[in-house]
Amino acid sequence: MENDKLDEFEKKMAKKLSGPIDLEQYNKYEVKRGLRDTDGRGVLVGLTEIGEVNSFISKENKMVPVPGSLRYRGININNLVDGFVEDSRFGFEETCYLLLFSELPTEQELKTFTELLAKYRNLPDGFVRDMILKMPSKNIMNSLARSVLALYSLDDKAEDTTVSNVLEQCLRLIACFPLIGVYGYQALSHYHNNNSLIIHDPSPELSTAENILYMLRDDSKYTKLEAILLDLSLVLHAEHGGGNNSTFVTHVVTSSGSDTYSVIAAALGSLKGPRHGGANIKVVKMFEDMKERVSDWTDDKEIEKYLSKILNKEAFDKSGLIYGIGHAVYSISDPRAVIFKGYVERLAKEKGLEDEYNLYAKVEELAPKVIASVRKIYKGVSANVDFYSGFVYRMLDIPAEMFTPIFAISRISGWSAHRLEEIINNGKIIRPAYKCVAERSSYIPLGDR
Repeated sequence: MENDKLDEFEKKMAKKLSGPIDLEQYNKYEVKRGLRDTDGRGVLVGLTEIGEVNSFISKENKMVPVPGSLRYRGININNLVDGFVEDSRFGFEETCYLLLFSELPTEQELKTFTELLAKYRNLPDGFVRDMILKMPSKNIMNSLARSVLALYSLDDKAEDTTVSNVLEQCLRLIACFPLIGVYGYQALSHYHNNNSLIIHDPSPELSTAENILYMLRDDSKYTKLEAILLDLSLVLHAEHGGGNNSTFVTHVVTSSGSDTYSVIAAALGSLKGPRHGGANIKVVKMFEDMKERVSDWTDDKEIEKYLSKILNKEAFDKSGLIYGIGHAVYSISDPRAVIFKGYVERLAKEKGLEDEYNLYAKVEELAPKVIASVRKIYKGVSANVDFYSGFVYRMLDIPAEMFTPIFAISRISGWSAHRLEEIINNGKIIRPAYKCVAERSSYIPLGDR
């Protein structure tokens, strides 16, 4: 009976929570919701030398949309990818080096850096058993965050925020994230889905992408093209300027003087959200629903009809969102999606999934037109990197539970670079302003309420 009373009290209190603030209040006080202007530009709150995202040029005092571009430490992402692809080598380790140290490594520096990551690619004795296997989580992102916070307890210099110590902490986390993510999945698969528990140690001779496939698959086998696609995905997700949600969180928490483990755990919490790192799972689920409801995958009219139903909240999850289409910054194109697309087509042919790839390409073409016909938009929309990444992971037989953790395995490199940048610049604590619009009221004595 007591529990029933408490449950009833909770429900009653929930109804007392205030409703949403009137949107007109935001216009009245010129509040930039989400720190963005209506045309998609972000409110400038800081400076960085790490990542640069561009989608407009200034022409005659007007912002003119252009195909999107992305630069890591000033280097165009297209040129970076072309560089390691032409050499037939993996690029994620080189990308990590570039983001952390502001320059491309020499051949010897890259070799030494890769060896250092291999050396750090291990977890403390008993950690996998006690921290991951004994407490399996249904969401691997929470498992990652918990493991990161547990590593704090095992670090004698956890609170040391000198640049040299933070760099070592970040390198160890970059190296260990693939292990924590994969082992977290194996624990989930075994204890929650009743599958066999298979734990593979990483191989020091393999790249980060290869090790993920090597540890994740029961037989540890993979093709060269599969590893290339996963490596490319890691490179394309490694960094995206200081303004994306999880990287901004990294700057905010670092600015308070907190430790590395707390900062990265906070970033993981941000990335977990479906509006950020979880979007590619939504894309895959949306296409699964679409394939069931669209009988002819080549019929533009039928596809457009389905997309219109999504926008009108009549199809899929009734959110009104076509997942994977549109981006906070990019309008004409997302360079990551453009790079990805050609490789995705190659993998789809290898896997015998050309028809499904063609459906993705059709939706990429038709969705912006359907959105423009239904809604007033302030800037163009196009496919973003999440549009194809989920399809790639599914072709690689990577379980959906690992989609966002793989994003984290990649983005830890960018977070690390931004944490170090915030420490080096020794900036002020980040504290934005909020306007209180609540009505003023008087205190009423307890007996008179």
